[in-house]
Amino acid sequence: MASDLAFEVRGLTKVYKTGAGEVHALRGVDLDIRHGEMMVLLGPSGSGKSTLLNILGGLDRATSGQALCDGRDLVKASDDELTRYRRRSVGFIFQFFNLSPSLTARENVELITEIAHDPMDPAEALDLVGLKERMDHFPAQLSGGEQQRVAVARAIAKRPQVLFCDEPTGSLDSAAGVQVLEAIVHVAVEVGATTMIVTHNAVVADIADRVVRFSDGRVAEVRENAAKRPPRELVW
Repeated sequence: MASDLAFEVRGLTKVYKTGAGEVHALRGVDLDIRHGEMMVLLGPSGSGKSTLLNILGGLDRATSGQALCDGRDLVKASDDELTRYRRRSVGFIFQFFNLSPSLTARENVELITEIAHDPMDPAEALDLVGLKERMDHFPAQLSGGEQQRVAVARAIAKRPQVLFCDEPTGSLDSAAGVQVLEAIVHVAVEVGATTMIVTHNAVVADIADRVVRFSDGRVAEVRENAAKRPPRELVW
């Protein structure tokens, strides 16, 4: 019988070597993440939440432990296996938009669809984030919130199984941030993606199915949201 878990994390550690010694970014993390859920990770800088996201996204390697994705251990995967995993299964949204300034919104999304396994049309992806009328504009002609929504469209155009968002509203004001969160929630449902959002902003936790609080490289608390709130109701 197929598991209802997208990820099973057990005893995950990450140690970075520095000139002064070692930094323990993760200290034995255990966490289950369900298929299709919206999870928000909270905690101060250095608490380990972005490190976990990077390991589950195949961008970084754990020092020890297990990170099973549909039964595949990402900790033991080869570089080629991680590359295929990122290309086929993972969509990333970061705090900074990383758009090519010389390409239109449509062309920025096309960069991903050209290498994806089963992509959606770039125009469809941009329509999903409310930018149908802006797809032929260059980044300099778009607001910060619109640029981030282009980044959301780019991430979901490959129809990812999982969507990782690292401080997606960190450089935006409240109004633009709410629009971006609305786009993320909408597209996650449309493509059926398991979604994890790393944020310092505790208000964002209200949109999640579950909230995970990190502290000093460990999971300090996991709680269910009894009643989720739509992004348009958030104020910060």
